[in-house]
Amino acid sequence: MKRVVVILLAAVFFIFKTMRSGGADTTLEKINRTGTLTIGTRTGSPPFAYINKNNDWVGFSIDLVEQAVIPVLSKKLGKQIKLEKKESTPQTRIPLLTSNAVDLIAETMTDTKERREAVDFSLTFFVTGAQFLVKKGSPIKGIESIGGKRIAAQQGSTNARIIRERVPSAKLLEFPDQPAAFQALAQGQVQAYTNDGIQLAGLKAKAPKPDDWAIVGDFFSHEPYGMAMRKNEPELRDLVNAGLAEAINSGKYFQLYDKWFGPKGEVPYPLTPETKQFLQKQAVSK
Repeated sequence: MKRVVVILLAAVFFIFKTMRSGGADTTLEKINRTGTLTIGTRTGSPPFAYINKNNDWVGFSIDLVEQAVIPVLSKKLGKQIKLEKKESTPQTRIPLLTSNAVDLIAETMTDTKERREAVDFSLTFFVTGAQFLVKKGSPIKGIESIGGKRIAAQQGSTNARIIRERVPSAKLLEFPDQPAAFQALAQGQVQAYTNDGIQLAGLKAKAPKPDDWAIVGDFFSHEPYGMAMRKNEPELRDLVNAGLAEAINSGKYFQLYDKWFGPKGEVPYPLTPETKQFLQKQAVSK
């Protein structure tokens, strides 16, 4: 009888272990099995990720994935990995990750303490801060002058949270994406649109009449962008970080930066010496 019990217990243990080992793939295993890295990214946030006039889905974040992340994944897995893109927005990007619909978020997602409770982040690949887009001549000059004003922000953004905390008298209207928020501003539904300065610069540059708009105010937030992935996937995170670090160390990152943000880029936005030093310091530590 004792022998039978031991055999039964061993069988149960084996089945339990098999079930656990045969559970869901890690993200890296999924990428290996499918041969594809699926990213969530934006469709209307130039120059990070947007649909251009030729209907191509392009941008700085997409180039970083294609030229920095895909090569290290392909080398690790011993085969060429393809890239698939799905649209993400501030309110959908974390659900897209946690539901396994995408493997990586590569767009304009700020690395925050609160978000780190739900996802992991890569090295910072861009640094900016929140400002306001207004019609030229607007009395709004910065966060200190928005009390009682109608202000547009994107749903789920850090900018919206900061305004609620710091200027509760502002009449905050949240929109699902940047095009909807800008349309509200253009139609006079709101008096300003707040977002990260670089995104506002991209929006202004692509507007039908860029000179009608002004970006105002000092930065009222610190916005370090990172690529986000599911928690507890250290092997994938290390590979993404290795790819970004190699791009920074080799100069590839700065070539891509100049392509999109240089004097002849889609949205001129000079890289400050302080930010360049910060990026290089990150890369050396990896």
